[in-house]
Amino acid sequence: MRYNSPLADLPVEFVGSFPDPTHRLTPVLPEVVTLGRSNVGKSSLLNAIFDRPLAKVSGSPGRTALLNVFRLPTLYLLDLPGYGYAKVSHSERARYGRLVKTLIEQRTTITGVLWLLDIRHEPSVDDLAYAQQMEKRQLPILVALTKADKLPHGQRLSRLETIARQVGLPEDQVQLTSCLSGLGIVELGESILAVANPSEAT
Repeated sequence: MRYNSPLADLPVEFVGSFPDPTHRLTPVLPEVVTLGRSNVGKSSLLNAIFDRPLAKVSGSPGRTALLNVFRLPTLYLLDLPGYGYAKVSHSERARYGRLVKTLIEQRTTITGVLWLLDIRHEPSVDDLAYAQQMEKRQLPILVALTKADKLPHGQRLSRLETIARQVGLPEDQVQLTSCLSGLGIVELGESILAVANPSEAT
């Protein structure tokens, strides 16, 4: 289904996959990081925003252990591996954790973070830890609450308010989304583009 996201018709180039979360990219452009737990629906959401299979939707989440970089005309999209996946070895989970933690703490070129949280679940220990790290860095964050279609309309706003409070963000930085209904897809595309053109953001 096409949702007319402003990113749908833009050229996207896969730059590469990097084990070093501080890998420098040239030319220098604004960088948007996508972050979220395994099973949060990140690949499906990215594919909906770009209206193409940008990210592989896998039946085995948490398998991506590298920093995947895509270039748009005016920015880079940095797709991080999902964190918190239980069905991998302890050493693999630790490696994923180090990659994400190092990027948040040390990458100085981040312009914004698209952080995905499942609207149906309470923020995990990992979620809250990353919230603190991003707050410490004062990184601009937009939360996409995924799978909003799984809840009745009457419950969605209250869940948004609760989760915003739990992760310490204002409600206007939290967006309801659904890959099935298209809820929030256009707005997310507009927000990503606005990172590269902040003077045009409304």
